[in-house]
Amino acid sequence: MKHFLLWVILLTMPLRSSLAANSSRSSVASEIAESPQVRTALDWFLPNLSSINELQARLAEIPAPPFEEEKRAAAIEPVLTAAGLTVHRDKIGNVIGELRGSEKEIVILSAHLDTVFPAGTELKVRHEGARMSGPGISDNGTGLAALVAVARAMQAAKIKPRRTILFAANVGEEGEGNLRGMRALIDAYRANIKAAIVLDGSSTDHVTTKALASRRLEVTITGPGGHSWSDFGMVNPINALVRGSVRFISTKIPASPRTTFNLGQIEGGTSVNSIPHQSRLKVDIRSESEDELARLESALRDCIGAGVRDEMESARDRSKGKLEWKVDLLGSRPGGELAANSPLLAALRAADEVVGNSSRLERSSTDANIPLSLGIDAIAIGAGGNGGGAHSLQEWYDPAGRETGLKRALLTILEVAGIAPEKAR
Repeated sequence: MKHFLLWVILLTMPLRSSLAANSSRSSVASEIAESPQVRTALDWFLPNLSSINELQARLAEIPAPPFEEEKRAAAIEPVLTAAGLTVHRDKIGNVIGELRGSEKEIVILSAHLDTVFPAGTELKVRHEGARMSGPGISDNGTGLAALVAVARAMQAAKIKPRRTILFAANVGEEGEGNLRGMRALIDAYRANIKAAIVLDGSSTDHVTTKALASRRLEVTITGPGGHSWSDFGMVNPINALVRGSVRFISTKIPASPRTTFNLGQIEGGTSVNSIPHQSRLKVDIRSESEDELARLESALRDCIGAGVRDEMESARDRSKGKLEWKVDLLGSRPGGELAANSPLLAALRAADEVVGNSSRLERSSTDANIPLSLGIDAIAIGAGGNGGGAHSLQEWYDPAGRETGLKRALLTILEVAGIAPEKAR
């Protein structure tokens, strides 16, 4: 019996310790939320929701296709300056607003500027009551509006952090941007970064703590090209691409670790009556396993090579030239994972408790991939409200409940950055 009681005590000790730690963290968050300065900041959101929504719509209507974020950057720069931040733009195009702390350590709060939509896309935001619709309105109009709102709330409350907070509107999160904006931020400030919080989209029901690794690849097949009638039977780059693609989409994918692929773009040819001289395919592959990523990339190369061989062997006239092919790596997003006992995750959990929110842990591909892959504490969270249709022309955003996400973001960053004591007057 004594031995049994001893085992019970030993087994429950970690649980009690964990509960005590969580209770302590929650208590600290509650104390922060109840301080007069923070209460002023939290109370700022509700009466200013209309202006936050208006800013979101205005920013969403400014084109920001991959590698062309300059106009949107130029629009948000003065807004961050007006929020009391010291603002500059780095060489890659990130807009960085600094709220200097009393210590050297840095906490990054970021939201990406870019969208997946190419130049020329109609971006006019449509209003149906409170609901807004338009490309990029939620991803990442929501994050950008929240980035500014948190800065303005802190300005209204005259909050000075212990750790410096960088409010970053960064480039290059989507598509072939390859997270170049976040890479530049981490490279520039890595020595002093304590944590990074990424505002991406709207939903507050999850928190990204695991970075989903991915690779983006481009297949190019070239040939001599010719006339559809007189040169019929010569090698055709599109035929070869189709042959290889059909092979690749039959590749077996494991249920676990979760792995996906997507044939996202196909290009080639100059007219319907011309045998093309070139064809291109862009492929996105993702997996929870680096080994599966490598296997899929190898499978793509093998399948394209086989498709080219099949087309060459099937050609009726091989005297008019042959096919060449290559697979280029357009981008690679590294994986990583936040430790379960991370102070950043504890801060987020405490903030959730204070605002009455519940969130699950999730794996995703976001700007948080870069710091997580380097062992820097990072999370990606939604900024409040509800959205849907991401990456489509039917994308929408409903700001109902937005203040919950804003308060959650504010409390999380204040607990991580800390608040400098007010100077005696």
